[in-house]
Amino acid sequence: MKISPRKSINFDNTEVAFRSKSNGELNAAYWLFKIISSNFLTKVGPPITNFFMNIGMPIKGIIKATIFKHFCGGETIAECESTVAQLNSGQVGTILDYSVEGEEEEAVFDFTCEEIIRTIERAAGDTRIPITVFKVTGIGRFGLLEKLDAGKALNAEEQDEFKKVQARCEKICRAAYDKKVPVMIDAEETWIQDTIDQLALDMMRLFNKEEIIVYNTYQMYRHDKLADMKADHLIARAEGFILGVKMVRGAYMEKERKRAEEMGYPSPIQPTKEASDRDYDESLKYSMEHINEIAIVCGTHNEQSSRLLAQLLDEYDIDHNHPHVYFAQLLGMSDNLSFNLSDAGYNVAKYVPYGPVKAVMPYLFRRAQENTSIAGQTSRELGLIIKEKQRRKL
Repeated sequence: MKISPRKSINFDNTEVAFRSKSNGELNAAYWLFKIISSNFLTKVGPPITNFFMNIGMPIKGIIKATIFKHFCGGETIAECESTVAQLNSGQVGTILDYSVEGEEEEAVFDFTCEEIIRTIERAAGDTRIPITVFKVTGIGRFGLLEKLDAGKALNAEEQDEFKKVQARCEKICRAAYDKKVPVMIDAEETWIQDTIDQLALDMMRLFNKEEIIVYNTYQMYRHDKLADMKADHLIARAEGFILGVKMVRGAYMEKERKRAEEMGYPSPIQPTKEASDRDYDESLKYSMEHINEIAIVCGTHNEQSSRLLAQLLDEYDIDHNHPHVYFAQLLGMSDNLSFNLSDAGYNVAKYVPYGPVKAVMPYLFRRAQENTSIAGQTSRELGLIIKEKQRRKL
């Protein structure tokens, strides 16, 4: 059944964007983005914060009440409930994201695997939590994935170690299949990505035969990823499974360029932002042309790409709420996209990271730095908050 009449989208509508925020929450967001807008504080903040936490200074409460509260749902799944409810009040879904990273022990990988399955079990039967997510480095050692990607032979112990990674990955995806809760596999650094891509394709072969369960992530700031996505679609078509595509621009650009320069190989990153935008938008068009064979999560804070996908749905006469099309943004960012898209009848979900405050700090620092490095992101967020404060006469 088509949605009619189709509602136009106004990404400047702050009343819709911030409808779920109280006056106090809006003011807190204002001050947080004012602080983040300072490049100096964003650069010196992480080392100072880490130092204070490592020597036992009681700053956890300050962090949890400010930056953590804005960008994270809580320390546990249960603590995320109020965020789930608040997002749902604007018809925006939640993607529970256990954001602990950088671990090395097998016991931690086993725990993380079980915690990801708990997010799937929590989501089962709850339409407010339509998708889940995990990182392969949450369930396997980075160095092991790096060795595999480099084509180096694994010794017997490492072979056993990788079998455990494969088993954890399949256990998570099987739980998603059994509970009918889609799960996305996040993209990571290029020098471990081939191994992740292969794992993701193997999981799609197993679980995407009848409906969309597993998504892989394609980073379009890489110059080779549009071609990879199209090639994977041909594999999916030939083998009879749905290709799950989470489309993003990317998250490791500075690190990627630095490593390529230091090690003397060509940078995998697009030469210009325009090239990234071109490939991203082309991927959206390609996905809509093959909507029955590709399911897409459009992960973006870019207004132009969001508007393009909305227009493509109309051009191809695809339901706004087609189960193969989701928009996604991060909690605490781009509410003007999320809530105005959902208000117009599109499927939208927010990444809601959670985990112990100290363990989630790397994620929080990346968010703060991302807001200052993306041209205009912080000023855009601040401008919208100020506009809504003025509308509310705060």
